Amino acid sequence: MVLEHAETLPLEIWFPLALLKWLLVLGGVSVAVLMVGWLSVSIHHGPVAGIRIVGRLLAAMVGDMSHISPRRVWALSWLAVRESIRRRVMVVFAVFIVILLFAGWFLDPGSTNPTRLYLSFVLTATSYLVLLLALFLSSLSLPADIKSKTLHTVVTKPVRPNEILLGRICGFTMVGTFLLVTMAAISYVFVVRGLSHTHELTDADLHAVQYRAQSQPAVREGLTSRVHRHRHLATIEPAGQGRIAMEQNHWHDLEIEKSDGKTTYKLSRPRGMLVARVPVYGTLRFKDRDGKDSQKGVNVGDEWAYRSYIEGGTLATAVWTFDGITKKRFPESLFPKGLPVEMTIEVFRTYKGDTDDPEHIPGIPGSLSVRNPATGEMVEAVIFTAREFTTDVVYIPRRLQTPDGKVLDLFDDLVSDGKMEIWLRCVQPAQYFGAAQADVYLRARDASFTLNFIKGYFGIWLQMVLIIGIGVLFSTFLSGPVAIIATSGALIGGVFSGFMMRLAHGEVIGGGPIEAFIRIILQQNLVSDMEPGMRTTVAQMLDVVLGYGLYVAASILPAFGEFGFSDYVAYGFDISGAVILKNTCRAVAYLVPLFVAAYLFLKTREVAK
Repeated sequence: MVLEHAETLPLEIWFPLALLKWLLVLGGVSVAVLMVGWLSVSIHHGPVAGIRIVGRLLAAMVGDMSHISPRRVWALSWLAVRESIRRRVMVVFAVFIVILLFAGWFLDPGSTNPTRLYLSFVLTATSYLVLLLALFLSSLSLPADIKSKTLHTVVTKPVRPNEILLGRICGFTMVGTFLLVTMAAISYVFVVRGLSHTHELTDADLHAVQYRAQSQPAVREGLTSRVHRHRHLATIEPAGQGRIAMEQNHWHDLEIEKSDGKTTYKLSRPRGMLVARVPVYGTLRFKDRDGKDSQKGVNVGDEWAYRSYIEGGTLATAVWTFDGITKKRFPESLFPKGLPVEMTIEVFRTYKGDTDDPEHIPGIPGSLSVRNPATGEMVEAVIFTAREFTTDVVYIPRRLQTPDGKVLDLFDDLVSDGKMEIWLRCVQPAQYFGAAQADVYLRARDASFTLNFIKGYFGIWLQMVLIIGIGVLFSTFLSGPVAIIATSGALIGGVFSGFMMRLAHGEVIGGGPIEAFIRIILQQNLVSDMEPGMRTTVAQMLDVVLGYGLYVAASILPAFGEFGFSDYVAYGFDISGAVILKNTCRAVAYLVPLFVAAYLFLKTREVAK
């Protein structure tokens, strides 16, 4: 799978719309909370007294918020840091080190995509450990201090409730940030060292291959030594230049040295493994085997419907339309080989073909054509070979020749108002290419992988801060164990908020929770309709009621999956500044009401009871 950008609106449009929606939701919730509080107080003291008490509380909140002392907040934050150290939070760091020490036994650098494996592992392990640490620290801190009466000493000082809460949140954030930065540095070294390797190549490994006319010199080809369970195909041109083919989504630079009649081949460290691509995506449509427009491609029976398939040897085509393609964006000085196109095409074989080496199954040939969407001018640009689980990199030349000998300029003749179409076809009959919208993109440039790696950990930091805010909120009115359960429930609900929303809208196959439970008990399949009757009617009515609850929960809880950037880093795509800023704004939008709610709970609670 290749990631699509989740955010399609530009930042200047997204921000005011998001701010307006946040203000409306926050205002509505605030009014509802004030009404509930007033009704609760009015039951015991009467409606007039209820207005007076609620008014005093609001006035006290405004006064406390406007007189926050940075000095007191810093002192309370440092106190929270020392308490965290006394509670042996460094055990989390020790566990992380132990996990990395044993990870080398289980992580296979010879897997299909070792980069993705290593990056996903370190990011996931760090995320789990840091979030668990934040959960326990934030949920247990206030209840433990209240139980041991440590907090009583604090509240007798000139300290405001909001300063206590802010000190706790900042202190726990400082502890988590220190551990996260340390883990990120160690993880970076672990990934780089784990993936670093090279190969050996000698003259004995090479043999002559006659690809050209018999009158021209033959090239020499051969396989490198096997390292990390893979080898590379090396090609030496008659003029002496050499190149190394891509395997496991990386290649090596080849340096050829000749001295005393001997030729030495030196391969560099892997190239193209740790990258941060900046892609330009297009919109996808299909044509069927007769060349007619189609909503999607062929279904080959794959359970995962992410990709549609086009049949080889026919007119079936996957067409991507790109916008914003200009010479200024892709200058010849930076892209001398032409327009860079990267593809992660899935190959569905009806037969494997003949091969002498089972590790090097021949790829499936395909073609890329470029078409001007305005004039209809089209020319075949590239013939390539697609392999399973491999990112293919091809370049569309700036000068293209039609079958009748006409030479076309890529930007002048095949791009209209910045728009250009790329047509993908499978050449070999009875074979299929699977494609999704994000599978073909233009690689505008490469960003810094190190900076992208840091951005990935910043996403974990945002998740950690949200968990700290939620845990501190629950700890103001719940006991320690109950606060842990409540915070864990918020975390799990946030992770599955997308699924809950689809379940609430009836978009999940098998019906709602009650209907799905009945199907499991009766061992019924998910597709067939349930038998009509009282049981089915009651179950569907209950699912409608539960759907409203799921919708409210999914709307309130932060979608933790959207705050993480691990997939961007693992799949080698740059995390744009707009995505970082939008998720930071979302985190702040959650933290503000969490902090206010925690203040109200702590303000109305008798600490020294």
